[in-house]
Amino acid sequence: MSNNEQTLRFCSSAIMMRIKTPKNGRVRRELEKRAPKLVETGKKTLILQGTKTSGTLNGVLSEIYHLKKGGAVRFTRKNDNIRPFESGGEASLEFFSLKTDCSLFVYGSHSKKRPNNLVIGRMYDHHVYDLVEVGVENFKSIESFNYDKKMAPRVGSKPFIAFVGEGFENVDELKHLKEVLLDLLRGEVVENINLAGVDRAYVCTAISLNKVYLTHCALRLKKSGTVVPRMELVEVGPSMDLVVRRHRLPNEGLRKEAMRTAKDQPKKKIKNVSSDAIEGTIGKIYIPDQKVGDVALPNKAKGVKRERREAKKKEANERASKKQREESE
Repeated sequence: MSNNEQTLRFCSSAIMMRIKTPKNGRVRRELEKRAPKLVETGKKTLILQGTKTSGTLNGVLSEIYHLKKGGAVRFTRKNDNIRPFESGGEASLEFFSLKTDCSLFVYGSHSKKRPNNLVIGRMYDHHVYDLVEVGVENFKSIESFNYDKKMAPRVGSKPFIAFVGEGFENVDELKHLKEVLLDLLRGEVVENINLAGVDRAYVCTAISLNKVYLTHCALRLKKSGTVVPRMELVEVGPSMDLVVRRHRLPNEGLRKEAMRTAKDQPKKKIKNVSSDAIEGTIGKIYIPDQKVGDVALPNKAKGVKRERREAKKKEANERASKKQREESE
C-alpha cells in the first residue's frame, strides 16, 4: 500500500470518528433533514475543481453555477486529493457533500490525457452513487450570444428539457448521461406549473454514439389564434459539445436502496382494522358496559316532575274523597 493510500484511509477514518450522535432536538432535526428521503426535495449541486484547470473549464463551471444559482455551492480553491474514479479518491468529495448537504457534484480538471474534463456525479446518503465523465468541446459562453436582454430567463425558473436522438434510448453511455443531466438541470420537483412561468429550455442532441450537443435557449410565447400559445426558441447560451469518456453505474444493492419508494415500505399495522376482499375494510369497536341502571338521574328531569305532579294529584283526590265520607257519616 502506498503512502498516499494510507493517508487517504487515515483521513477517511478520522472523518468517521468525528461524527457524533446528536445531543439535543435541534441537531437531531437538522440531521433528519439531510438524511435520505422517500420523496426528495430540491437537490443542491456542489461545483469544484482540481489542481489544474483551463480557461474553458473555468468558464464552464462559472456558467453552470450561474444557471444553478440559488441551488449550488461553488468552491474556487484547488483540490489535489479528489479522484472520483479511483478507490479512496472520493473521500474528500463525500466529506464536502456531507458538509454542504449537496447530492449532486460537478468536478472539473484538465490534463494532457483528458483535456477540459468534467465529472458529473450523484450522491446517495452522502456517498458516491454514480459517475459520468465528459470532455467539453466548442464551448460558447453567455456573453458570446446577442439577444434582447429582456428575454433572459429568470433565476430559479422551471426549464423544459428536450433530448433529441435515438442514442438516448439505445446507447448505454448516453442513457446514463441523460439521467444525470435530468437531475442536474431540472431543479426542484413540482406537481403543477404555470405555463407563463416557463421561460427557458435545455436542448440535448445526440450527434454520435458518444457526443451530445447541449444548448440553453429562452422561450418566447406568441399568439397562435388558439388557447395554446406558439413557442419560439432563442439561443441565449451557454452551449457546448459533451464527449462521453467514462461512466460508472451503481451496484445493484445500492440502486435498489436508492430507488425505494413509499409503496415498497412495509405498511404499519392498524389495531382492530382488517381488510376483506368482499366487504372491504372492517373495523372493530369495543364499547364498555354502559351500566344504565346505576346512572343517577337529575332532580329536574321532566319525567320525574310529571310523576310528582301525578302523585300530588292522586293524594289530593284521596283526601277529598275521605273528607266527603266523613261528612256523610
